[in-house]
Amino acid sequence: MFKLFLMGCLFFVTLSIIAALYRVVKGPSKPDRVMALDNIGINLLAGVAILSILLHTHAFLDIILLLGILSFVGTIAFARYIERGVVIERKHVE
Repeated sequence: MFKLFLMGCLFFVTLSIIAALYRVVKGPSKPDRVMALDNIGINLLAGVAILSILLHTHAFLDIILLLGILSFVGTIAFARYIERGVVIERKHVE
């Protein structure tokens, strides 16, 4: 019964990723696209965690941590790009 519940959760997480991919492609503005990408990152974390529970393994915990860090850094970089137009500012020395 619990395995069936987790499979249902994994199905709904997949549907949520597909809906967020649609928002990334058809988003009316750049902030909407950034939020959709952040949503995809969070859903990937949830999907890997559910898969880890289903397979009864701790091997995916490092992958979850890595995806969380990359999702956070990517969201910050996109937000900075939208705000300033540049991700990394370079100062010109004269």
